[in-house]
Amino acid sequence: MDVAGSSAIVTGGASGLGAATARRLTAAGAHVVILDVQDGAELASELGGASVQADVTIEPEVSVAVDAASEMGPLRVLVNCAGIGTPARTINRDGTPHDLQSFQRVIAINLIGTFNCIRMAAVAMAQTEPTDGGSRGAIVNTASVAAYDGQIGQAAYSASKGGVVGMTLPVARDLASAGIRVNTIAPGIIDTPMLAGLPEAARESLGEQVLNPKRLGTPDEYADLAYFLITHDYMNGESIRMDGGIRMAPK
Repeated sequence: MDVAGSSAIVTGGASGLGAATARRLTAAGAHVVILDVQDGAELASELGGASVQADVTIEPEVSVAVDAASEMGPLRVLVNCAGIGTPARTINRDGTPHDLQSFQRVIAINLIGTFNCIRMAAVAMAQTEPTDGGSRGAIVNTASVAAYDGQIGQAAYSASKGGVVGMTLPVARDLASAGIRVNTIAPGIIDTPMLAGLPEAARESLGEQVLNPKRLGTPDEYADLAYFLITHDYMNGESIRMDGGIRMAPK
């Protein structure tokens, strides 16, 4: 699927994985809408795209981003990078239970927010003309290796990302008749702003846990894989670990 001249929405696009993906899609000729709770106006201006400050869980705010993308060209691409991770044990060290509102918030943003953006973008995609390969659109979600190897304190995060993996195939099946493909990337330890505050020794230690190559992954590597999944017409319904072979220990 050729993305040139089409529009794309990247959630969480103001930084990290999303920003790298927005740049990759722009380089390929797509018109990118950055949907983020952060202000993505500066990056959008750099890329010649648009920024919509929005919460992925709120339908009217996502609708604004879908409308903005559709005005720039046929909406064919959605990449879901928005997400949070709030660590907490099921029973805290002080003997209190995991805060339920915190658990619900992680599920709401990472899982429900992903599905909310999928369902709304898919309606617009279904109204476009199919490309030469037969696709009307392509969706890439972001899970995590925590979906498979959740660590201590990651009950909420792992549940949310496991849900993203779990819905990938059924949503791909739902959208097949509309010509929309759905795939998911499960990244390992990626060098994003989330890790920027760690001491260099801690970052090196994380890199040493990777099987090969022994380093952190990069947002550009994520963006390259997302672009591959978007443009490869025979990739559908798949969840792919991008982690250098790491298998996370309990802690």
